[in-house]
Amino acid sequence: MWGNIAIAFLIAFIVSMMLTPYTIRIAEKIGAVDVPKDKRRMHTREMPKFGGPAVIIGFLVSVIYLLIVMSIEGSIDLFTEEQYGVKLIGLFIGIIVITIVGVIDDTKTLKPIPKLIGQIIAATIVVAFGTKIEHITIPFLYKVGLSEAFSVILTIIWIVGITNAINLIDGLDGLSSGITLIACISLLIIFCLNGSPLIAIILITALIGALVGFLPFNFAPAKTFIGDTGSNFLGFMLSIISILGIAKTYTIAVVVLPVIVLGLPIFDVVCAIVRRTIKGKSLKAVFKADKGHLHHKLVAKGFSQKQAVLILYGISTAFGMFAVILFDSGIIKALSFLLMVIAAVAIGYKNLFKTKLEGDLKYECIVCKYIYNPKVGNERAGVKPGTAFEDLPEDWVCPVCGERKDMFEISQQ
Repeated sequence: MWGNIAIAFLIAFIVSMMLTPYTIRIAEKIGAVDVPKDKRRMHTREMPKFGGPAVIIGFLVSVIYLLIVMSIEGSIDLFTEEQYGVKLIGLFIGIIVITIVGVIDDTKTLKPIPKLIGQIIAATIVVAFGTKIEHITIPFLYKVGLSEAFSVILTIIWIVGITNAINLIDGLDGLSSGITLIACISLLIIFCLNGSPLIAIILITALIGALVGFLPFNFAPAKTFIGDTGSNFLGFMLSIISILGIAKTYTIAVVVLPVIVLGLPIFDVVCAIVRRTIKGKSLKAVFKADKGHLHHKLVAKGFSQKQAVLILYGISTAFGMFAVILFDSGIIKALSFLLMVIAAVAIGYKNLFKTKLEGDLKYECIVCKYIYNPKVGNERAGVKPGTAFEDLPEDWVCPVCGERKDMFEISQQ
């Protein structure tokens, strides 16, 4: 198994890393460029947003190659009772549909309803080929088998919901790809501990490899965005792989583990639905983008984009570790771990803000390395000496490269 894991990771990693620079050039030619035309966007210059195909191709090349080799050598049979071969055909067709929808959205910009319809079609295809949530477990009571109709509806809702959760959290450099990577690693550990089907382990490992190959181009300061093509694919794959990985396990912990691992994006999307519905006073308002996501809130608190991303990485990692500990060691250790994390965060958050308020700090642009010293200010840019970084106007930009305040972080010099 470990040899297959290594192969799945390395092929996806190499292909994704090699293809990403090409997607940057292609993005400019086909118009897949994100223009900062409103305040909701966190970047200030045009940015290619077509990194998704590199991740998708890296994933597919790795999975298809490995499945062919393993089938030839007889180490895997895709057409046994579980019919994983049929399920994979449905998965690949679904990937084609979700990719087409994403490419159209990245190049032409789709409205929310057509995009949602495309996601539902892709999810329905996957379900039609046999991938379904067939059981749920009522905590501390018993396992319940689902009727065919309810199983289909629940699975489609799960796939579409997770797809949108990853898509909506894609608001900062490296955020959606990094959080998905953390979730994938957590699920891989759980799958290995759980004795999950080999196919699920191969799929999750290939996705990890593709993301590791892409992330260096996407982390702040980003050279490219993953785009709707990529973020929809990531959510789509996470939702389906999590079903395949726990399909034959009925314990309470394992049934809820994917929900815990994906706790951050799920929480964010639920809050977005509630917030937009209350603010807009109708369900139509759910489809109106806003600036109320978790990453927006952190940047508004004064954190740079990179700091906000790292904080959310930490939260996502805590969710993943909680799920792993819950599965492997039980609820007591999991809760004690969670309490320790909460205590550490509370202390660190307080000290971090205290540090940010100290007057002798300097701030460095992560793009051009310009240093802003509050004691000196910048007379040439109209900033008087003694002007705290927090007091600079919201529309203030770096006098060297033109980046906004959120692209500055505390200097270590």
